[in-house]
Amino acid sequence: MTMNIHQGTSAAAGCAVRRPLRRMMALALAATSCVGMLAGCGQAKGEAEQGGDTNVITAYDTEPQSPLVPGDTNETGGGKPIGLLFSELVRFDQSGKAVNEVAESISPDASLTTYTIKLKPGFKFSDGTPVTAKSFTRAWSYTANAKDAQKGTSYLTKIKGYRDLQDASRLKGDEQLSGLHVVDARTFTVELESPDATFPIKVGCSAFAPLPDAFFKDPKGFGQHPIGDGPYKFASWDHDSAIKLVKNPYYHGGRKVSNAGVTFKIYTSDQAAYSDVQGGRLDVMEIVPAADSKSFRTDPEVTAYNKPGSRLSMLGLTSRLPHFEARTQEGTLRRQAVSMAIDRKAIINKILNGTATPAKEFTSPLIPGYSDSLPGNDVLDYNPQKAKELWAKAEAIDKDTDPLVITYDSDSGLKPVYDAIANSITNTIGLKVKTNPMPTFKEYRSAVEARKVVGATRYDWTPEYPSPEAYLFQHFDTRTAHGAGANDTDYLNPDFDTYMDRAYAATSSAEADKVYQDSQAIILKDLPVIPLYYNNAHGVGAKGVKGFAMDWSNNIVYERLSK
Repeated sequence: MTMNIHQGTSAAAGCAVRRPLRRMMALALAATSCVGMLAGCGQAKGEAEQGGDTNVITAYDTEPQSPLVPGDTNETGGGKPIGLLFSELVRFDQSGKAVNEVAESISPDASLTTYTIKLKPGFKFSDGTPVTAKSFTRAWSYTANAKDAQKGTSYLTKIKGYRDLQDASRLKGDEQLSGLHVVDARTFTVELESPDATFPIKVGCSAFAPLPDAFFKDPKGFGQHPIGDGPYKFASWDHDSAIKLVKNPYYHGGRKVSNAGVTFKIYTSDQAAYSDVQGGRLDVMEIVPAADSKSFRTDPEVTAYNKPGSRLSMLGLTSRLPHFEARTQEGTLRRQAVSMAIDRKAIINKILNGTATPAKEFTSPLIPGYSDSLPGNDVLDYNPQKAKELWAKAEAIDKDTDPLVITYDSDSGLKPVYDAIANSITNTIGLKVKTNPMPTFKEYRSAVEARKVVGATRYDWTPEYPSPEAYLFQHFDTRTAHGAGANDTDYLNPDFDTYMDRAYAATSSAEADKVYQDSQAIILKDLPVIPLYYNNAHGVGAKGVKGFAMDWSNNIVYERLSK
């Protein structure tokens, strides 16, 4: 799934190239292989035991917000181990190209409303039990069922029967999606409510991971000791200290593992983690503290990585924020004024030291269909005079004497960024802006998901599959609001929803890309969130670590690392 991210300034490497639908299909259907997530920063609370094997990789992480269940994980604290513990029907190579993983084939009918999925033989979970068609259909139904309250439910909205599973008061929790049908142990079909050309790529998201029978016997216990079908096997989770993974002997997919395991060390300070990389006490981290963003590329104590990425940083504005209410005349004027009052280039140059690029729209340059010249995107340019004019018009409608409060997690290392954003807004339009850092990413995300944060928020996103849909539908469609997905601002606009339906019904990627581009005219006006910048994929590795690289979605390719 696409993931909300907590990491301060990191981003993914590689390029997602634009290609015709038939070729996209072929890539996903060839007999070869979601969250976004929220990432976090921190100071180590405990040292992970590595045993006697010197080829165990230690990696930076934050304490997961939720138990380690793929359908209930939409942030990188849990997303990083989930990505190594589970394999989906397709995976994405370093450049974002879709390759069959568990799937032998994914075959659509002519209308793109029914897909027949054939699994490769021999795939097993780390407990030795086979991965079957039922492993997928039961898992997807569990994630879709409102009674189970899974964060990844919105990725299943297109499957027939999804709407029947959304009234939790009438459900037991074991109801199945009516659009899923098991043909035999290795074959199942998927009926969709309407065409979806993105489906063969979307199934690479962790919300579509299979689950073993053991999960359904004890979902709560499983989240603390997960059993997956990925290249690594769960060993232990010492909360607030470390998550240990070892090589999975049953895995025979396409991800070649070059180490004996990965130990994710939990931090609450990215600066402490960076110091540990310099001292050889931590092997890799996929972020760089703001204080080191200028010097890390020439730091002789680390191996640096810095390339364009797909991560989009935004300023969230909840739809219910007084005087900023979404889709009202006053609210729209204020949102546009605030956007034009933010000097993105100055923040990138002076604080992020050139490790980001000003945002031009709501996807990223590595995603098919991206455009830096969409009509209306001048609202994302720093324009002090226009910002003052818009703010004055809003004030003429109704005076706003309340300060704007920006809430973020203090362990993100982004205090200088949000202080600069606050100062830029205040100095430009006179609006008093306060920052409200919460101690940890876990606390911050829990408050956002519980709708306890009313003002502005840190709102970062990295997609799990290379499609505009992963940004647009997941953030702004009505069906993903009010806890049903990643629409944390609860933005509701039926006109925008109509564009999403048109994009799903498109018969080619070029046609869908055009619809996604057109849909942004609505959100460039309404600004449910304010795009800030695209983070580079940048991180550091300790000296002696081999194979350090990051992929198209800003994640480290952990399986290639060795010492």
